[in-house]
Amino acid sequence: MRTSTDSLGGVCGAMDRPGFTASLVAGGVAGVAVDLILFPLDTIKTRLQSQQGFNKAGGFRGIYAGVPSAAIGSFPNAAAFFITYEYVKWLWHTDSSSYLMPVKHMLAASAGEVVACLIRVPSEVVKQRAQVSASSRTFHIFSNILYTEGIQGLYRGYKSTVLREIPFSLVQFPLWESLKALWSWRQDHVVDCWQSAVCGAFAGGFAAAVTTPLDVAKTRIMLAKAGSSTASGNVLSALHGVWRTQGLSGLFAGVFPRMAAISLGGFIFLGAYEQTRSLLLELGRERP
Repeated sequence: MRTSTDSLGGVCGAMDRPGFTASLVAGGVAGVAVDLILFPLDTIKTRLQSQQGFNKAGGFRGIYAGVPSAAIGSFPNAAAFFITYEYVKWLWHTDSSSYLMPVKHMLAASAGEVVACLIRVPSEVVKQRAQVSASSRTFHIFSNILYTEGIQGLYRGYKSTVLREIPFSLVQFPLWESLKALWSWRQDHVVDCWQSAVCGAFAGGFAAAVTTPLDVAKTRIMLAKAGSSTASGNVLSALHGVWRTQGLSGLFAGVFPRMAAISLGGFIFLGAYEQTRSLLLELGRERP
């Protein structure tokens, strides 16, 4: 699940300096907070999107199945995103008033997603299989994947995950910037942190809604039986299969819990990230 990452990076002048180490640690802490707090919503979304259907996938039972995988992967995943995101922004020096700023934000976020997915995808594969098979232990699922499919099995769905995350960023960040600018104009001064968080939540929720079909395709690919046509990772084929069997409702399965999780995640992620990063930077300034 992605949140309003750019609002986390640019709010209240928090990113005027690179602060790479602080961003890495703060991003990791924020990622763990969001994934653990909103895990039940993610489980519901995954079960709604699974081919076997919500009830057969577990319904509301074992809602925390797969949480060990999320807990282990959250910190390095979010940390990898933020360190890449900040580094790309730092490399591309652009005046804050430049019309290229949104482009810089989108490119930085896209680069961050490509790197973070190297960690996120194996964690996501194990987590989602545990979510639709609550009776199986996370470690058993992990070892079974390695035994039957090898490392390649852990990276099943990498392309579909990246193809989901990049369009998400391309929708989210320009919308977030526009909402923030509109609010600033209406009140005749720059938005406060909480106002930026509200804009980020709306932008994230909208981006989550329009990219749900790509999320459904990613889920189907990760959950497909080894050797099946869906497991090959062809996103268009997966989307066509869903459309043929379930129509439009299938393509947007889980849209509401996905929107809720990403919108709420924006607030939690923002608070955890800003607080942790500010604390680390303050501690750094106090050192002799």
